[in-house]
Amino acid sequence: MTASSPGSADRWRVFRATGHAPAGPPVALPKPPPWRQFQGVVPDSEPDTWDSGAARRLGSNKSLAQLGEAEIDIVNAAILLRRPLLVTGPPGIGKSTLAYLIAREVGLGRVLQWNIVSRTTLRGGLYEYDALGRAQSVAQLAAPRRESAEKAPDPVEPAPLGDFVTLGPVGTALLPTRRPRVLLVDELDKSDIDLPNDLLHVMENGSYDIPELVRGNVAEATVRTDDPGGTTTVHQGRVECAEFPVVVITSNGEREFPAAFRRRCLPLEMQPPGPELLLAIVEGHLRHRPDGVEELVEEFALRLGSGGTHSVDQLLNAAQLITQQGFPKGRQGRALIETLLRDLSKAQ
Repeated sequence: MTASSPGSADRWRVFRATGHAPAGPPVALPKPPPWRQFQGVVPDSEPDTWDSGAARRLGSNKSLAQLGEAEIDIVNAAILLRRPLLVTGPPGIGKSTLAYLIAREVGLGRVLQWNIVSRTTLRGGLYEYDALGRAQSVAQLAAPRRESAEKAPDPVEPAPLGDFVTLGPVGTALLPTRRPRVLLVDELDKSDIDLPNDLLHVMENGSYDIPELVRGNVAEATVRTDDPGGTTTVHQGRVECAEFPVVVITSNGEREFPAAFRRRCLPLEMQPPGPELLLAIVEGHLRHRPDGVEELVEEFALRLGSGGTHSVDQLLNAAQLITQQGFPKGRQGRALIETLLRDLSKAQ
């Protein structure tokens, strides 16, 4: 499958799966539907969200699209309608990479990644509150101070409540910004059974409260965000987005989601990449085409098509190894390649 080129038939698209960052200013996004408009107030200055880690995911600026025309249309519909994109398919075929591809091409900065496990809670995705640190801070103020009789103790101000709040990836994605952030919710099917419905309410409302700030009646609190070194100001303990984030939710199909959740998402099923795309991925990451890589790609494509569990990372590792000077070409080298390309669904 190949990415589409601009033309009159796809003028409505903001994403074409080219893998290229914008040469000039990022593409302007159309206004969201009236029912997906939110009231968050964008601050005068916004943090720099340039993502230095995207290159590790995408490699050099090559075409990495494995989406056909219909799939590209679904991605665009999700962006324009401000609806989450539910991406399914076998493990290791690039579902999470799609979020980075969208962020690069549309010019949306650093991807906020929320990795899901069975213990993950919605609150952890929204924010963390260091209750122990806060209690220790208050206890230190309440402890008697040893002062000389000649000098009265200096007044001590408690640490601001916001010092103990850190926004998670979901909470950061819902901050008011001029352009939407990209939020990757990775492997949601591994979550507790209630998490999809809990997440649904936040995705519908585009807002959330931080009860600790609300109860403390804090008019303004400076809190840390999920961006490295990032901070933001939260007013009255409430966060509401101005632009709903581009949400990419991945699933390996280990369980079904509730109908109410699926109704609010746009489904996209990704297929295993073919030899042409695999070769482009290898070239994009290694920045050249190693000798003998075509045979390696053909072999890996056959393994993908024969079932089991394989990841593109395995192919990249193998391709990197065969470029090393002096890498053994005989039985020893073959045994190592077999180990790298093994079926991951098997114990050994």
